[in-house]
Amino acid sequence: MKNILILADGLVAEEFLRSVNSKRIADNRYTVVLPGSLKLPEKLQVPMEAVAIDPTSYSKLRHLFNQHDFTVVFILLDTLEETGESLKNIRRIDEKVRVVMLDRWNGFKKLKQTGTTVVNANEMLSNQLYNLLPSVPVIARNVGLGEGEIMEVLVPFGSTFAYRHVGSIQQIKWRIAAIYRNGKLILPNNATMIRPQDILLLIGRPQVLNNLYRRIQKRSGMFPEPFGRDLYLFLDMDRDEQRALEYLEESIFLLEKLEDRELIVRIVNPGSFDVIERIKERRQERVDIQISYEPEAEAQALLGDMQRYDLGLIFLSRRSFERESIYTEVYELKKLVYLFGKTPLSEVQRAVILMSGEEEMEAISSTSFYISEALGLELCLCHFDPEGEFDSSARIVEHYETLSHIFHYPIRTEARQANPVRALKEMQKVLQIAPFDKDLRRGWRLPFLSTRVEDYLLDTIQHPKLFIPVEMG
Repeated sequence: MKNILILADGLVAEEFLRSVNSKRIADNRYTVVLPGSLKLPEKLQVPMEAVAIDPTSYSKLRHLFNQHDFTVVFILLDTLEETGESLKNIRRIDEKVRVVMLDRWNGFKKLKQTGTTVVNANEMLSNQLYNLLPSVPVIARNVGLGEGEIMEVLVPFGSTFAYRHVGSIQQIKWRIAAIYRNGKLILPNNATMIRPQDILLLIGRPQVLNNLYRRIQKRSGMFPEPFGRDLYLFLDMDRDEQRALEYLEESIFLLEKLEDRELIVRIVNPGSFDVIERIKERRQERVDIQISYEPEAEAQALLGDMQRYDLGLIFLSRRSFERESIYTEVYELKKLVYLFGKTPLSEVQRAVILMSGEEEMEAISSTSFYISEALGLELCLCHFDPEGEFDSSARIVEHYETLSHIFHYPIRTEARQANPVRALKEMQKVLQIAPFDKDLRRGWRLPFLSTRVEDYLLDTIQHPKLFIPVEMG
C-alpha cells in the first residue's frame, strides 16, 4: 500500500480529490491536509484521511512524516506563500520523497529541484494531475495509428525496471525507443541504465504495452520480473540424475513463495525410469513437466522453451552451467540464473552481495531486494577487503540504503578487513547474489592469477547463487 500526502486547498484541489475518489486506484492510501474550508468527498471509495493542520508548519508536517512513510506528496494550495513554505519544510524533512506541486502563479518556473515536479496551472488542470498518479498510462492519440502503440511510462521508485540495463530486458513485440530524464532526451543502447523517475517512450503492440505498463508500475509479488514471468528448471539426466529430485523440490520451494507464477521443468536425456516417475508425481497445477525423449541438443531444447514460454529465471546445476553451449545460450538470453549449491534454498537464511563495481552493484540492486523479500531473507551487503580500503564503497552503500527506504526492507552492511573469498566460504546458509556479465567465465581459467572476487564465484560450491544479468558499457 502506497501512502500519499495531499496538501489541499482551493477549487483545483477539490476537483483532484473527487477524481482520486471516483477512480478508485488500487493500493493507494491518502492523507489529506485541509487548512481551509475544503472537505473530503462525502462518499469515500478509497482509503482517505483528513488532517486539519497548518501545511506550512514544520513541526506538524514532521509529525505526519513520522507517522507515515509517504511515497509522493502533492502540494495543491491557494497561495504562493503557503506553497513555497510547505515545499521548503517538506524538503527539510525528507530530501528524497517525490513532490508534485501546483503552480498557479508562474512563481516556480525556474525551480530546478531533484524529485520535485512543478505543474503549471496555465498549461495543465486536474486531469494532468490525475495522470501523475500511479496506474495511468499516457498514450499518444495524435501520433502514428493513435491506437495505443506509442506510450509514455514513468518508472516509479521500487519498479522492477529501475536500475536495469536496457540490454538486460528482453523486448519481444515492443521496444524502448527513448528515455526522458531530467528534461533531456536519451536514445538508449544496451548499456543504458533505467533509473527511477525516468519516462520511457515505448513502441509496440497496444495489448503488449498495456500489460507492460502494469509490470513497470507494480513492485510487490513481481519476481522474477522484468526478466520474464515464470520459472524454468533444466534437468540434463546425464549430469543431474543423482540430485534431480532435490533440484525439483528446491525449485518448487521458490515457486510456492511467489504468486501467479508457474514452473516449467524440462528433462533431457532421460535415464532412470524410477526417477522419471517420481518427478512426474510432482506434476501439479503450477508445475508443468516436459520430457524430451528424442535426441536433441541440450542448448536447442533450452532455446526452444525460452521462445515458447515467458521465462524469467532458469534453475541450473553447476555441471550444466559450465557447458559451453548452455552457458553461451543462457548469457545471450539475459535471464536470471539460479545455480544450485550444496545448501538447499529452504535452509538459506541470508542473501549476501559482495562489493564489486559501482555500475554492476546498481544493476543488481533491485532484484536483490525482490528475491530477499520473496524468501524472507536477511539482505547483507558485504565489503571485505584485505587492505581495509572501504572509501570507494560509500556511494554504493548510500544507493542500497536509499532502496532499503523505498522498498521498506532492511539491509545490513558489513565492512571488514578480510579476504573476500575466504570470508564467503566461512559463511553458512547463504544465497550469494552476483552480477552475470561476460567477464564471469574468466574465473574458469587460472583463477589464482586474478584478484577479482568475481573470478572465484564458481569455487564456492556450498552456496546456491543467483546471477543477475548486467549489460556493461
